[in-house]
Amino acid sequence: MLSHRTIWDGIDALARRQGVSVSALARLAGLDATAFNLSKRVSKDGRERWPSTESIAKILEATGESFDSFLQGTGGYFQTHSGFAEPPARTVPLLGLAQAGAGGFFDSAGFPVGQGWDEITLPTASDGGIYALEVTGDSMEPLYREGDRIVVSPTEQVRRGDRVVVKTRDGEVMAKILARQSAKQIELHSINPAYEPRTLEIEDVEWMARIIWASQ
Repeated sequence: MLSHRTIWDGIDALARRQGVSVSALARLAGLDATAFNLSKRVSKDGRERWPSTESIAKILEATGESFDSFLQGTGGYFQTHSGFAEPPARTVPLLGLAQAGAGGFFDSAGFPVGQGWDEITLPTASDGGIYALEVTGDSMEPLYREGDRIVVSPTEQVRRGDRVVVKTRDGEVMAKILARQSAKQIELHSINPAYEPRTLEIEDVEWMARIIWASQ
């Protein structure tokens, strides 16, 4: 039986198969870029909304997919040439903090509404072996406190200024900010000013991975 959730899952799966966001999928079909945003899936009074049959027809025409293939993506998994793949990544509406105060972006209950929202993809368990660590110590306070959980990706490119987890060859694991990296050394900073910066030789570092999410 089809439900609101499964139909929206089918749209998300179709976007994933095309390698685009749902906003880009909407634009590809000649629709408003926000047509499939999360803010359009629930009405202001909390009732679930159905996507229009016209919008579904347009995205199928734009992508050259059949309705049968679309339905295969509504069950949480979609069929590929080699079997069944993981469900598509979830996205949530994204808005700049300063812009959020301008009005018209939230309903009275605090749910996102209106135009102007972008999207951000949430990490999923299938995203390149990501994992979570629980924070201990206070070197990253007040950003990360003891007991907070951080999500780490070993495949994301690490750049200067990123929050990272570093494991040394001596077995020490730490959450820091990558302040500088050269061919021979990395310099790591803490948020807490009570902790001095640390400089490690590259040869002493077993691995370094980027922190991509935090749960407090």
